[in-house]
Amino acid sequence: MTTTDEATHAGGPSLPSRLWRTVSANIRAALLWPRLQLALKAGLAAGIAFAIAPFMPGSAADYPYYAPLGALVAMYEHVAGSVRQGVQALAGLAIGVGLAFVLFILGSPSPLTVGVVMAFGVILAGLPKIGAGRDWIPTAALLVLLVGGHDPDQFSFGYLLQMGVGVTVGILVNLLVFPPLHFRAAELSIAELRLALAQQLWDMAKALKESWPPEHEDWAKRSDELEASARSVRVAVEKADASRRANPRRRLHPRDIEQDYRNLRDLERVTFHVQDVTQVLSDVIWAKDTPFVVPDEFAAPLADAMASVGDVLEAVEEESPEQQAEKIKAADAGIRDLTVRVGAEEAATDAPSAVESILLSLHRVLRVAKSGAADRA
Repeated sequence: MTTTDEATHAGGPSLPSRLWRTVSANIRAALLWPRLQLALKAGLAAGIAFAIAPFMPGSAADYPYYAPLGALVAMYEHVAGSVRQGVQALAGLAIGVGLAFVLFILGSPSPLTVGVVMAFGVILAGLPKIGAGRDWIPTAALLVLLVGGHDPDQFSFGYLLQMGVGVTVGILVNLLVFPPLHFRAAELSIAELRLALAQQLWDMAKALKESWPPEHEDWAKRSDELEASARSVRVAVEKADASRRANPRRRLHPRDIEQDYRNLRDLERVTFHVQDVTQVLSDVIWAKDTPFVVPDEFAAPLADAMASVGDVLEAVEEESPEQQAEKIKAADAGIRDLTVRVGAEEAATDAPSAVESILLSLHRVLRVAKSGAADRA
């Protein structure tokens, strides 16, 4: 059990297979219902905006294609984002148009004038809180200079008015046509991460009971994957939080987002501790420069303690509060008993034991689980 021989690692998947997986994953992501729903709403908003555009007053009717562009600019995956993005875009357009008019005073467009407009546009794009409008500042200025031609006043009026109409249509469509709430995605991502952490503990417990080096070593390579999953959960929860703002459907589908944030913070802490156990155990098994070991007599009880903590994480998703409490109690007893045993016994090995470090991490995971159970009670 104390060997430090390195396992032979099989080569990774071939480049074509990796490329295919990446392409297929991107295609699946593009065809998910939220994306299709957003595409349908964007098409609807653009069509409505283009139908309204010819009825705009004065010269604005001569620039109807900017209305559907404005609708697309304002189309976002949640209502609050639509409002923010649309307002920021219009602010950027207004700044760009104003910049172009200042430079028109200097004369007709020339290479020097265009260069100055672009330079100042990029500088102004760095204004704080301009957000999505930053890219429209130089674009609007350039369009006024080059497309506005000899009548920049009329073009600017039509451009801003049609874009404003499109933005308004985009916001209204996103608000009135099934405004999305991303609560389910947040709930699923939290559950998936919790079960993934439980699976990681079970797999490491299984490795402790195998002859070393273990036959199964996939668990040793999942540390970065778990961290990436935790980041994805944070994105999902923040997206769910943003989707409820200015959304009339939130009253029909109430959800405790603060509880989601508490679950998220708990899972981030658990992920850190599980990563630590993963690193310690993989170093003990394979790293030649690690002096620590897991003595044979502690391997099986340590594996049982690790698996019991995994059972606690699983119970949060699949069992009643009473069953969760029983599993927490059993896991706590197992960790305490093994901690006492490790402290009382003197292992017959010349190397220091890594058991205490692993037990400490398991204790911390269990403490987070207890706190979460108390919050949910």
